[in-house]
This record gives sequence, C-alpha cells and structure tokens, in this order.
Amino acid sequence: MQVDYIIVGQGICGTFLSYYLHKAGKKVLVIDESNPYTASKAASGIINPVTGRRVVSTWMIEELMAFAKQAYTEIGDDIGEKIFYQKNIIAFPAMPQMREAYNKRIEEENSYIKNVSGDKNFDTAFNILFGAVEIDPVWLIELHPLLNGGRKKLAEENALLEEKFEQVNLSVSESHVLYKNIQAEKIIFCDGINSFSNPLWKNLPYILNKGEALIADIPGLSTANIFKFGNTTLVPWYNNLWWAGSSYENEYENNSPTPLFKQNKIQELKMFLKLQFTIVDHLASLRPAALERRPFVGLHPLYKSVGILNGMGTKGCSLAPYFAKQFAEHLLGNAPIDTLADIKRFKRILEIK
Repeated sequence: MQVDYIIVGQGICGTFLSYYLHKAGKKVLVIDESNPYTASKAASGIINPVTGRRVVSTWMIEELMAFAKQAYTEIGDDIGEKIFYQKNIIAFPAMPQMREAYNKRIEEENSYIKNVSGDKNFDTAFNILFGAVEIDPVWLIELHPLLNGGRKKLAEENALLEEKFEQVNLSVSESHVLYKNIQAEKIIFCDGINSFSNPLWKNLPYILNKGEALIADIPGLSTANIFKFGNTTLVPWYNNLWWAGSSYENEYENNSPTPLFKQNKIQELKMFLKLQFTIVDHLASLRPAALERRPFVGLHPLYKSVGILNGMGTKGCSLAPYFAKQFAEHLLGNAPIDTLADIKRFKRILEIK
C-alpha cells in the first residue's frame, strides 16, 4: 500500500492536518487506536481570547479567533455537523482583586471584556459577590461531533487504520517511511502524549499536565453562555449537561479521576450555584504541552520524512487548526512555519541521539 502521508493520531491536530492534506488532493492514512480518554475528547472546547489572573489577551488571539471561526465552520460543513458556536463567558469575580483586573481591561480598547448588559439577570442561578462581566466573543467547539464525524469520513475514504501505532514497525529513510507494508513520503506524529515516549521526539522540552472535569446535570440553567467563577468554569456539554472544570496539575500519580478533585469541585459548585445539580460523570486526561508554551510544528532536522504537530497544551482548540493549515502548506509548497512554533528551534537537541 502506498500513500503520500501517514498521520499518527486523530485528535484535533490529526483531524485537521488530514483534512487539509486530503483537500489538497493528497492520499492520507491516519493510524489511530480508538481511546475515549484522550485530551481532545475530555476538553471543554472553549476558545477564550483572554487568560490568566490579569486577564490579558492570549498569544496571536486576533488571528487565531478569525481563523478558528472559518476553519471549524468549513470542516463542520464537510462532515455534515454543526460544531461551531459563539457562547460568550459570563464571569463572576470571586474576589475584589479579580474585579479590579476586569475593570482595568474594560477601560482598554479591544480588550474583549465588557460590562454585562442590563437585560441579563443571573441572580436567580448564581451567588454573585462582585458583579459580573462578559468576555466577548468566545467560541465553543463541539469536539465529539468533530472527532466522530472526521473519523467516519476517514473510514469511508479507506483512510483510517484503527490500531495502536507500534514504533518497532516503522522504518525511516531520507526519501520515505515504511510502516509494516505501507509506504509513505512522510509520517507526521499528532498522537498527543504518545509522541514523547517516541525516541524520535524524546529530547523535546515537553511537559504533561493533568486535567480533570465533572459532568453535571443542572436543570434550569440557560445554555446561552459559559459561566466562570474563580477556578470553576461551566460549559454547555452534550445532552443538556454541563462540563465543570478544570484543573491543571503538573504533579499527579496517574491519569485517572481523583476523589479529591471531585470533592473540591462539588464544594465550589455549591458556593457558586443556587440551582440544584447532580454529578453524572468525572473525566480526566493528560495534555501534552511545550515548556515554553509554544507548539511543536515541523519536520525532524535529522529525518526529513518525519514530522510532528503537537504540544498545544490547554489551547488546542485555537492552535491546532491554525498550525495544521500552516504545516500542510509547508508540506505541500514549503511555505514557512511561524518561527515561534517551528520545530527547528530545537534542532540542536533533536540531533542528539
């Protein structure tokens, strides 16, 4: 069997990269073992233009927001799923200092933060301490329809191999790669945390962090917005449920849900909500991220037939489509990759065997 590209992994990165390469007329094979506990499947799907306690604009956000709207709408049309929504965040500051930080941004132009309009009354649903502000716009991506729809389309095109990728079955040369009996011009690793146990990428300065979230049933809560209070974010989920998270843990024993997180998050929800709620599920996964918070994109300096698209961290929904398109254009026509994301910045350490 001969293809142009083998892509390992069908999370957000693998789904978009395979989409752009296939759209350009290339023959693609995606190798992916079905796993319900990946970072992509447990993520909330939010693209929030501000971050941190100082609520500053995130890296490249103006370009990323515009691109994401186009990319998710386009791929949704292609797979026959509506996956893109605008769901602004209503944030309730939990302390005076946070309220001051929001006020400072409201005074600035183009800060994405504004006062909540007078016709929105949240007193019946929430315990409000220091008022409310609105982050506008915020995109919400329904990742399960995206990943399931993308997978179905790959299967229909005979472009999906549902099995665990085994490194021992890969042979790499300057001009091509061979995986079992499949030959390709290049192989691209989009397989999340698995990339960093791969001897080709083990020298990259990566970090794995754990995220957990609860899935809650909250009857009577409007799904028109996302809600944020302190460390808790409530995001409309599937089947009229809510995603309540998240955590960012650099130290953890395993990737399983922990009772302590569940206990703490339930306490936060009781403080935040006036409405009754029921917890119906508990999710946990490991996210792959770069230590300097910029993704890994490009071809290996020693093996030009091997590439990577990974390390998106907590910003996968915004970064993955943008850099998948950029990487596809690099593979197809040698277009440049953003220097802050290009894997060439780690050339020296990747050349150490």
